[in-house]
This record gives sequence, structure tokens and C-alpha cells, in this order.
Amino acid sequence: MNAISTFFDTAPKPFTDWLSFAGSAVLWIAVTVLAYWLALKLIRRMRGNPVFVPVATTSLMVMAVLLITHTPYAVYAAATKPLNYWVGPATVAIAIPLYGQLERLKRIWKPLLIALLIGSTVAMLSAIGIAWALGGSWETLMSLMPKSATMPIAMPMAERFGGLPALAAVAVVITGVIGTIVSHPLLKVLKVTDPAARGFAIGLTAHAIGMARELQVNPATGSFAALAMGLNAILTAVLMPLLLVWA
Repeated sequence: MNAISTFFDTAPKPFTDWLSFAGSAVLWIAVTVLAYWLALKLIRRMRGNPVFVPVATTSLMVMAVLLITHTPYAVYAAATKPLNYWVGPATVAIAIPLYGQLERLKRIWKPLLIALLIGSTVAMLSAIGIAWALGGSWETLMSLMPKSATMPIAMPMAERFGGLPALAAVAVVITGVIGTIVSHPLLKVLKVTDPAARGFAIGLTAHAIGMARELQVNPATGSFAALAMGLNAILTAVLMPLLLVWA
């Protein structure tokens, strides 16, 4: 009995207090997965209403848990770092449905490139134009300029030109959520029914959040949304310094 007691007394206790427990990958990955599962259940219950897009509802649920438990975001980010490793395979997997649209893509690549150039340029110039008109600082302007690109592009681009990566990340999420909510009613009013046109427009404006929803609704639309998201990310990285030099 004494040997057993000594073993338990000297054994490491990783969950002796809340801080070590909150910092565990097991806990926060489980919280994130559970929140996403509940978000999927919610949007199905709401019959696909874009207001309840899973990315937004999952984020809100996780933020609520962090707030209730008084857990710093840095602790959560460190604990869920293993989830970042899946971003690469998930991004590559997007090419699978796009490959199925290859023949059509060869026929319409010219109008798609024109739409890409106009859409990417307008997205950046309108963001800094509105922010400048409202008295935004250079730091704010540079944080908002790449808002329509995906987060891995927007954050480093904003930081490179004097913006705040955190503010850029918030702008990207807000742009994606609002773009996803507004896109379907707007395209319906404009009577845009072609899957390629719809998908490319949504991917160009609502990036990964809009693309994720389109892949669930229509694989063809989702494929062109994925294409627009990827091309817009590349073009944003190229055009942003050129537009700033010109401005």
C-alpha cells in the first residue's frame, strides 16, 4: 500500500489545475469539434439559412466558452495548433471537384480572368476608399485592404504594409460571413443562375467561407468558388503592392 501511495504522490498530474487542463489539446480540440457539429445541426435545422453559416456560429460558440471560462485566446490557439496541419490537405482536396469542371473551364477562362481582375481590384480599392473617407489611419487601411483574400494571404500582406494582422483576420471573417449571407439573395435578384458565374462571384467575394457553403449546396458552384478563392489570393498578393505604389 505504501508503494502505491508513493507512486500516486510522485506521478505527474497534468490536470491539477484549470490552466493546465485548459491548455490541453484534447480539451480544446474537442470543444472546437463539438461546436462545429452543433453548428452543422443548427444550419440543417434552419434549412440552410446563410445567417447560420457554420464558420460564424462555431466561432461564436467557441468565443462564448472562452469568455465563460476566462481562458485567454493564446491558450486556445496553442492548444488547437494541431488542427492547422489539416489546412494543407483540405486545400489540396478542393482541386478534386474542380478537376471535374476542367473542360468547361477551358472554354470560359477569358471572362473568368476579366472578372477576377476587376473583382480583386474593386475589393481592395473600395475597402481603403471607404476606410479613408471615414478617417481611418494607415494601419486600418492596410488591415482592411486584403479583406477579400483568404486569411493566410491577408494577414501577412496586412502586416507587411503596416497593418494589424489581427484586424485583418477579423475583416476577412466578417467579409466572408456577410458575403455568404448576401450573395444568394443578391444573385437571385440579378437572375444569375449559371453555376460557374455564381460560384466564381461567391468565391471572389466571400473566399473560403462562401466556398465551403457552396460545396455543400452544389459541387459545380463550389468548384468555381474554390477556383476564384485561390486565384484571388494570388492576385491580391501581386496587386496590393502595385496599387499602393500607383496610389
